Amino acid sequence: MIRTVYISICIVFFISETLTGQVLGAAREISGERRGELGINEPSENMQGVIDKREKPPVTDYKIISVRNDTSYVDTTLTIYKHYKYNSIRKDDVELLPFANVGQGYTRLAHQFSERKHLPGFGTEARENYLYKVDDIHYYNVPTPLTELFFKTTFEQGQNLDAFFTSNIAPNINFSLAYKSISSLGKYQHTRTRHGNFRTTVNYQSKNNRYDLKTHFVSQSLTNQENGGLTTLSTAQYLLGSKEYKDRSVLDVNYNDAENRLLSKRFFLKHDFKLIQSDSISQQRLKVGHKLSFTDKEFRFTQARASLLYGDTYEDTDLFDETEFQNLSNTLYLDYTQKTLGNIQFFATHTNYRYGYHRKLQLDTGIIPNYLKGDVINVGGVYKKHLKGIALNTEAAYNVSGDYKGYYLLADANYTVDSLFTLGAKINMNAHEASYTKQLYQSDYVNYNWYNDFKSEKEQHIEAYIKHNTIGSLSAQVSQLKDYTYFGYVENPAYNPNAQDNLEPAFFAKPFQYHKNIKALKLKFNNKLNYAKFSLENTLLYQNVLEGEEVYKVSDFITRNSLYYSDYWFDKALYLQTGVTFKYFTSFYADNYDAVIADYVVQNNTELEGFYTADLFFNAKVRQTRIYFTLENFPTIFTNNGNFTAQGQPYRDFVIRFGLVWNFFL
Repeated sequence: MIRTVYISICIVFFISETLTGQVLGAAREISGERRGELGINEPSENMQGVIDKREKPPVTDYKIISVRNDTSYVDTTLTIYKHYKYNSIRKDDVELLPFANVGQGYTRLAHQFSERKHLPGFGTEARENYLYKVDDIHYYNVPTPLTELFFKTTFEQGQNLDAFFTSNIAPNINFSLAYKSISSLGKYQHTRTRHGNFRTTVNYQSKNNRYDLKTHFVSQSLTNQENGGLTTLSTAQYLLGSKEYKDRSVLDVNYNDAENRLLSKRFFLKHDFKLIQSDSISQQRLKVGHKLSFTDKEFRFTQARASLLYGDTYEDTDLFDETEFQNLSNTLYLDYTQKTLGNIQFFATHTNYRYGYHRKLQLDTGIIPNYLKGDVINVGGVYKKHLKGIALNTEAAYNVSGDYKGYYLLADANYTVDSLFTLGAKINMNAHEASYTKQLYQSDYVNYNWYNDFKSEKEQHIEAYIKHNTIGSLSAQVSQLKDYTYFGYVENPAYNPNAQDNLEPAFFAKPFQYHKNIKALKLKFNNKLNYAKFSLENTLLYQNVLEGEEVYKVSDFITRNSLYYSDYWFDKALYLQTGVTFKYFTSFYADNYDAVIADYVVQNNTELEGFYTADLFFNAKVRQTRIYFTLENFPTIFTNNGNFTAQGQPYRDFVIRFGLVWNFFL
């Protein structure tokens, strides 16, 4: 409480000092005659300081470069879309429903699919939103040092911080350092989260512009206390809504001695050399390049005493599960660009992987091996072309050697009709093996040991979209999945529903493969209406599972609407945005969360009842600082909060949260 009050005072002090500086700055520009009328004294010679007359670089000179060399620049504006991304994952979470504590996880209201997927993923999908992947890391080129500080309050004894610094030590050499931290005790028993994400990058170009290098290193640690959700009695007490249960820490949970931890480290290097450099005469470029990526992951689940929730165990106390994974990939590529022909790239990649454990298991059902390891070689190409408003981007790869079969094909074509109107289409086809945790898993819990040889999963996604700067954007996606793998529940034959003291769970989780087709439609509409100083931003999402709804669970309808007011205050020293955001989703059989594997489990027994949330927000921008103040889920002040995120996982109560994003241009 003292820390929260202290931070609040600091923020208020910062705002007042900044506004005072803005007002005094405006006063200095007032003419002498007008100064006299207003009673403003002229500064004495002793008060006159050194004035820095150097012209400040424009914000467009602070470049942000993706791993694929797409370039943007630092944006310090305050928009409703910045508000949507002001959360622990710093992404728009309209298709997600957060758990009670920050960093605890999300329930998926809709499915999102990776584009370039031809090899198995690690697993632990409930933690994936909090990890920085290769495409999430950016590189920089800045004229002066740049710092960004992100701060947001959490739930009891913690905060969400993200500090970033970048600087050019020479015109052609840039480095950056960043660290994100999530620490939150939570309102419920044993839900503390401790996340840390360290990132550092280097961006280098030779003076003759022939050699280009981008490299990064990330070290990430996601630690979550687990409680198995509310007990049956506590669930009833939560729904009752009595004052004695408003203190959520009095509600009992299934266990309070478990923790899972995901550790991830990655070193990435991409560099290339231009054999032929483009100029006004040749208008062509040829370069040869190399990419290296090494990833090391560890997932651990620990528990002091075995829980009946997951069935029998090999050890009654000090349970410890540890899964290890290493992946090393090297890519060689040849890239040719010519004005008429476009951009063509050919590449070949060798991947070495090792996933597993330190022991083999001899069970009645067979042997559970201790690891999966091997090599995969794939080849592919990229083609890009822009011609008279038409942009075409294609990419394909195929596994030609190794234990895992797989491929992907991406195509994106769009046509810019005019400055307001764009239409386009996308195709994403891929085949890949099931995630490693579905193929092989070992645990001190008897039911969590398996070894599977699944068929390759196949995906096809076709999307068409229309964008208009005034009317809005509309996209339609049709997806078809074949041999889809998932975690589901199997009935426990030892469970007796009539027993008074049941010591066995009714179900336990196992990986399955669905051999039938899954077909789904996804329509998404987004627009913003403006009237005077008021705006209404709308996001509508409709989903319909045509086939396979028993394993593919999504909400049929999701809507998010923000009505807000925007204007400059204090002689344009402060820009204000204030309003309300409303979000609603329809009922559906949401996936459960399983702490042992940190993943989602499909279930058909308990329907997650749809509900709405509403947040009041007061956001402001002062110079390069964006300030956020939000009353989250404020309707629960007047009504009882009986909503859930997943089975046994209650939704967040009303809370006041605030913070800022502060950019320093030195």
